[in-house]
Amino acid sequence: MAGPQVVIIGAGVVGAALADELSIKGWDNITLVDQGPLPEPGGSSSHAPGLVFQTTSSKTMTELASYTVEKLCSLDVAGEPCFLQVGGLEVATTPARLAELHRRAGWARAWGVDAEVVDPDRCLELAPLLDRAQVLGGLYVPTDGLAKAVRAVQAQVTRAAERGVRVLERTEVLDVLTEDGRVTGVATSAGELPAEIVVCCAGIWGQKVAGMVGMTLPLTPLAHQLAWTGQVPALAGQTEEALRPILRHQEADLYYRERFDQLGIGYYGHRPMPVGVTEILGVDDAEVMPSVQPFTEEDFTEAWRETNSLLPSTAGAKIEEGINGLFSFTTDDMPLLGESNQVKGFWVAEAVWVTHSAGVGRAMAEWLVDGHCSSFDLHACDVNRFEQHHLAPDYVVARGCQNFVEIYDIKHPLQPMEDPRPLRTSPFYQRQRELGGFFLEANGWERPHWYEANAGLVDGRDIDVPNNDPTDWAAQYWSPIVGAEAQYTREAVAIYDMTALKRLEVTGPGAAAFLTQMCTSTVDKSVGSVTYTLLLDVDGGIRSDITVARLGPDQFQVGANGNLDLDWLTRHLPADGSVAVRDITPGTCCLGLWGPRARDVLQPLTSDDFSASGLKYFRGRQTYLGNVPVTALRLSYVGELGWELYTTADMGQKLWDTLWAAGAEHGLIAAGRGAFNSLRLEKGYRSFGTDMTFEHDPWEAGVGFAVKPDKPEFVGQAAALRRRDQVTRRLSCLTLSQPGATVLGNEPVYSADGSVAGYVTSAAYGYTIGAGIAYAWLPAELAAPGTELHIGYFDSRLPARVAEEPLFDPKMTRLRS
Repeated sequence: MAGPQVVIIGAGVVGAALADELSIKGWDNITLVDQGPLPEPGGSSSHAPGLVFQTTSSKTMTELASYTVEKLCSLDVAGEPCFLQVGGLEVATTPARLAELHRRAGWARAWGVDAEVVDPDRCLELAPLLDRAQVLGGLYVPTDGLAKAVRAVQAQVTRAAERGVRVLERTEVLDVLTEDGRVTGVATSAGELPAEIVVCCAGIWGQKVAGMVGMTLPLTPLAHQLAWTGQVPALAGQTEEALRPILRHQEADLYYRERFDQLGIGYYGHRPMPVGVTEILGVDDAEVMPSVQPFTEEDFTEAWRETNSLLPSTAGAKIEEGINGLFSFTTDDMPLLGESNQVKGFWVAEAVWVTHSAGVGRAMAEWLVDGHCSSFDLHACDVNRFEQHHLAPDYVVARGCQNFVEIYDIKHPLQPMEDPRPLRTSPFYQRQRELGGFFLEANGWERPHWYEANAGLVDGRDIDVPNNDPTDWAAQYWSPIVGAEAQYTREAVAIYDMTALKRLEVTGPGAAAFLTQMCTSTVDKSVGSVTYTLLLDVDGGIRSDITVARLGPDQFQVGANGNLDLDWLTRHLPADGSVAVRDITPGTCCLGLWGPRARDVLQPLTSDDFSASGLKYFRGRQTYLGNVPVTALRLSYVGELGWELYTTADMGQKLWDTLWAAGAEHGLIAAGRGAFNSLRLEKGYRSFGTDMTFEHDPWEAGVGFAVKPDKPEFVGQAAALRRRDQVTRRLSCLTLSQPGATVLGNEPVYSADGSVAGYVTSAAYGYTIGAGIAYAWLPAELAAPGTELHIGYFDSRLPARVAEEPLFDPKMTRLRS
């Protein structure tokens, strides 16, 4: 038998895909177990309508869907296909939705999916049941279609079994067995199955199975209505299951698919119907299957009315059957993938719909066998990404229900979570409210985007208003105050609330050696040193970029990007207990004091020397500002003189008040995240998770300077150095040529011949340079400064040019002043 002993719990479309993909990679010491009969075991896969629309704003999710389409198109059962590639059509009945479809078409093209926005006549050719008078246009993706989920389960389970995978149906999992913090087996109704790796693909039962090892999953099963008509007059005589594209009418929360001469109608417009995992019936107790609940006709009334309006031929039909089918929703609409951080060997692949199932199977197989996923960037899917408050039962249900409600909504990239709020507030929150802070939400934190108190700064300034969106939709969550705050920071001085950024403490006699092993730069330097460095995966891909400040011989403070950094460092801790890693974010806070007058504000508050030579750039010290103990790091993410000032949460408001009083004579203001984003892009600073992720290496991302090849060995060193001379793409800075033009992020970038060349990551308006800025991934041959390109923006193409970076203060004179 090849590979470790693996037990996969759940033989729906995800578990079946994983068993198949693992066996393709050579592992065959695998048991696939399910409580129900195969290939229709009774979970979500067994009743799923199978519509696969590949396009989303997430590159990862689109790529997972595209692989699923590719794989299922290659599979059949006794000559019957596992995918009906009839195409997908999303229709617009309002101007706002039509604009959104242009944006979605841009996403599809950016991620390599063929898509076009078609006019009403073409919509009628593709979907003749539509009422021509209502349709303004549609998004057509010819490779979308219908996944035959049950058939896909059968095909993949059969292939896996042929390669040696053991398949146990009608076998209930009673417990996951552990010893000394790792899995040892699975107790089932048919006996114990020894295991070194257990993968939970239990779908709507995921919470229950994960709970067997004490793991909390932020997953909520919700009922979703699916109804089937009788014969639709316009489809009478149709002998093939589906001839026309699957159809979405998102304005009314509806989707449609053919079934011979009938229509399937899915509806998200009804009230959310969460179901506790303990309320889900067993396989033998359910009337139809566990994932199917009785149809509630009263919730479908509006759906049927809208259907009769958009598809007039359905008025001659009746609803003959329907279900409320259970599907999994998460707090952030992304899957839950990865290994538990508490129980070694226990993995999950949860909240995965049919659309992404085969892709997730491949991703998990690569992760398990190779130690990392090479085909997809999974940073936004990692189950360990969540903060503790994300796991609160009430929060999980509330967010799952809200995501159900908003599933087809037109969402702005900055649209915040509205409820429950506020959850996390910095010690500065009351002062920020007094200044008229306009708050958005970041990982639970209330974070000001601008301050109404600064409205007077707008007068007399040349601040371009975004003018390339006729609906003003893109200018939501924006104010000219953002531009004024950005310009003022460069002119004078401002404080920025940086509390939302993750802070870790690494301590112990082995701390320096541990961080040397983990980091690409030299961090074992003198006390007071601050180092920008990277964390790499074993394949040389970037796990994160961090700052490491040495506060004592055995004490380091790490400025991290999120919970995945804590998880990564914790997983690599030495077994001898010589190092401890602790999240200190909740008990601390941070203000960035930045601008040409920052030293004028700070120096009178302390007897320590904060001159250019007294505390140099990328150095830090622990001191007092008035009565407030602070850790002062001479860093600046906005490209100006200044410091990051940390103190304990109980002293936070005092720190604010101390700086505010000292800054009054120097014109100190508070500035928000909108200005921050503009300033950091002018300076060329990357944002992990947006500009660079697991799929990128340091050289192509433009942060190769943080990799020191001659330092002691670190994780990913050999792989990263192999990739150094193989750069085929680069993260590049573009400036938009049209005055006032801005983009939002995720747009396609077109080369001179009109072909898609890359995609935008971060974007903002540069109020110092007077131009829109967009960072984008481009082929290396197009990344040379001066290259003329276009960025797809809704239904327009905006001229842009590759620029030398950084756009502002390239000699670093302001930072080092």
